[in-house]
Amino acid sequence: MTSLEQDIPPFIVSNSALGDSVELKRRMAQDGYLFFKNLISQESIGRTRQEITTLLQSADWLKPGTAALDAVAAPGANYVEPAPDYMQVYSELIKGEEFNRLALDPNLVAMLDTLFGEPTLAHSRNIARIIFPHNTLYTTPSHQDYIHIQGAMETYTAWIPLGDCPKELGSLAVLQGSHKTGLLPVESAYGAGGLGINTESLPYTWIGSDFERGDVVVFHSLTVHKALPNLADEQIRLSVDFRYQPLSHPIDKSSLMPHHSRLTWEEIYANWKSDEAKYYWRDLPIRYAGHDPKALELRASANQPKKETETP
Repeated sequence: MTSLEQDIPPFIVSNSALGDSVELKRRMAQDGYLFFKNLISQESIGRTRQEITTLLQSADWLKPGTAALDAVAAPGANYVEPAPDYMQVYSELIKGEEFNRLALDPNLVAMLDTLFGEPTLAHSRNIARIIFPHNTLYTTPSHQDYIHIQGAMETYTAWIPLGDCPKELGSLAVLQGSHKTGLLPVESAYGAGGLGINTESLPYTWIGSDFERGDVVVFHSLTVHKALPNLADEQIRLSVDFRYQPLSHPIDKSSLMPHHSRLTWEEIYANWKSDEAKYYWRDLPIRYAGHDPKALELRASANQPKKETETP
């Protein structure tokens, strides 16, 4: 981690604004994010972590003789999306009932209902990140989510680590206020999403905090953000990305498909113990959006990826 990344100012905590729609809207409009301490059910996070780390242990991704919950990487293990060995395990991960139910956390959804001033539509394309230590080349680059999501610009991502996540483990950083710039040009990059933004000329400040279990940062689809590198000795960083929007706003159909569209919902739900969270969106009055021409143009104009022998 660079000295700049070590020294970035912390997030402003917004727990005092819970239940206050006007203040939540003001803070989001000003900063492009909201950070909350202990908002998410710690029990649900613990169950999700258990579900995922048990899977990683069965795949021999964890160090023999260590507790699965500690998420200690096996010696030499270094798996990255979208390599086939990563995707094989990931396809099992996204079937997880606890993982998918976590996206409907009632405290988080209640906050979003207040922010939106109307019911929240939770996207069902839930995403998990498994970040191995010292694999800095594939650290998620600076980017905006809208170019990947499309649909409504008033879409928000909740980034939730599945356990304590100090900066050194690779927590999230946000370019405060950057949502005001609109949709920015992109270039090919390593890391999740494969597209990055050059932020050197943007007049905004990077901010980020150490996270404790239950903390969450929620940010606008145009807010530039990135992961910090995982510099832990052996620990894997586990986190989830869940997305939400006002129910009345249009959504791209892909946001209601499983991540990567490798599986059907029937395959994902096959071994669930409860039907409660299945197909929760099907009876909602959803409007669908067409593709955004500007977003498609920016994606098409991105440079070709560099070869691994080149300096990133």
